[in-house]
Amino acid sequence: MNMRSFWWLALAFTLTWIWLSWMQFNAKQVETNIQTSSAQEVPVAQATGGSDVPQAHSGGVDNAAVPVLKAGVESGQRIHVVTDTLDLTIDTVGGDIREAKLLQYGATHNHEQPFQLMADQGEMVYIAQNGLATQSKSALPAPTHKSVYQVTQSEYRMTGDTLEVPMTWEKDGIKVTKTYRFTKGRYLIDVDYKVENSAAEDWSGSLYSQLVRNSYNPEERAMMYTYTGPVLYDGHAEEKYVKHSFDDLKSQAVSGRNVTGGWAAMIQQYFLSAIIPNQQAQNSYYAKPLGDDRYAVGVIEPMVTVPGGQSADLTSQLYIGPEKQNVLADIAPGLELTIDYGILTFLAEPLFWLLNHIHSLVGNWGVAIILLTILIKLVFYKLSETSYRSMARLKKFQPKLQQLKENYGDDKAIFQQKLMKLYKEEKINPLGGCLPIFIQMPVFIALYWVLLYSVEMRQAPFMLWIQDLSAQDPYYILPVVMGITMFIQQKLNPSAMMDEMQQKVMKLLPFIFTFFFLWFPAGLVLYWVVNNILSVAQQWYITKKIEAGEESK
Repeated sequence: MNMRSFWWLALAFTLTWIWLSWMQFNAKQVETNIQTSSAQEVPVAQATGGSDVPQAHSGGVDNAAVPVLKAGVESGQRIHVVTDTLDLTIDTVGGDIREAKLLQYGATHNHEQPFQLMADQGEMVYIAQNGLATQSKSALPAPTHKSVYQVTQSEYRMTGDTLEVPMTWEKDGIKVTKTYRFTKGRYLIDVDYKVENSAAEDWSGSLYSQLVRNSYNPEERAMMYTYTGPVLYDGHAEEKYVKHSFDDLKSQAVSGRNVTGGWAAMIQQYFLSAIIPNQQAQNSYYAKPLGDDRYAVGVIEPMVTVPGGQSADLTSQLYIGPEKQNVLADIAPGLELTIDYGILTFLAEPLFWLLNHIHSLVGNWGVAIILLTILIKLVFYKLSETSYRSMARLKKFQPKLQQLKENYGDDKAIFQQKLMKLYKEEKINPLGGCLPIFIQMPVFIALYWVLLYSVEMRQAPFMLWIQDLSAQDPYYILPVVMGITMFIQQKLNPSAMMDEMQQKVMKLLPFIFTFFFLWFPAGLVLYWVVNNILSVAQQWYITKKIEAGEESK
């Protein structure tokens, strides 16, 4: 296999991957549209109603004890909470977080409106719930996600380093104070339940938390499918980080998964919400469909007993915010895995670390991408030189190769013998250009995922007309430049070993790739443009030296 044939296979594989990703996205989009249109006729409060709540457990539960949890039955008084990072709407029914806006991230690059991650109205249903569950035989009650809390004010604004939002519920001698606690500069929310038992008998119950959403994601884009859905983490299992897609949950729900520590989350490109329970306790996790295109992922913590006349605190944490590596890694073990770089995480994480450090020096993510691309090129300079030298020598001897095809093209056996003899005489290794490219490909792919999943790229400006590196080039200039550089690179490569049909197909590839790259994020296209320009310059220099006979044998 010569270098030209290798490129044909590599590019064909890339085109197939892009096509399959596009088809997968379209299939999901069609399904979402159908489900959304059917659900819009039913009000959210009515459609998400239900009567089942979980039962408390003492370290473990059977499958029957983990029921289908559903969103709040109705809407009560709305509480508006504003910190320096979050703008939330909390409902007194269940104390649910019904809306969440991220104040430091804009809905568009001009930041006229903050980005809304959660909502309970319109096309998107995405809320956070929690409550206390008791055993079915328990005589003393507990507030669930359907109970109504009492509040003293309808608006809270952070003025110091912390902000507390308390809500109370009281019945049959049991008083529960549910408090959301916010800290300045953080997206992590502490959720505290104080249970005061003034009854004569013991009270027992479990804290449960869940995230409910439908499959609609307004951030998804054509040609660039990224995962949206539930994930569960078990730091002690062989497969620690497991995605349970919406489609998977339709056929098989997850319940009664007992884990020491762990966490549950709903993720999408750039953002997530995550439930982080007591990391020393054995918690029971679940993920399941609720019907009407709604899905839940959650956790039930161990049962706590509060004797009569005493009180106890049950606590959990909730993260609602961006997927930032340095932030998530400090919150819970493995939470940084929600930035899904796939099997090349071991390469992607140091690449992002380097990209982030370059950005801290230059202050522009576009410039950081260019400098990182140059550094990668320098690291692989010798490998690339070997590849381009092999292609340059093949190009230099194209007349001889063409002559062989004309003389022996009809007899493949003799043609191969003569070809191998020519390679030996001219000291050409036809595979000399393949190995360097194979070695570099994992790095290039890892960088692709870094640029695709890093929230830092979202709405990050570069210069001139590129004001959002995560969005497509509005004037398609970068994709066109990429296609031109790809066309020039083709001209520098040998083509004598390909038949006429293969040559025609290869000539079309720059146009095909340009078409696909029209919808790619500008940051990704910028990387490819810079990489292609550097490759063309290096290949042109080596080819000229070979043709001039200056390259030593």
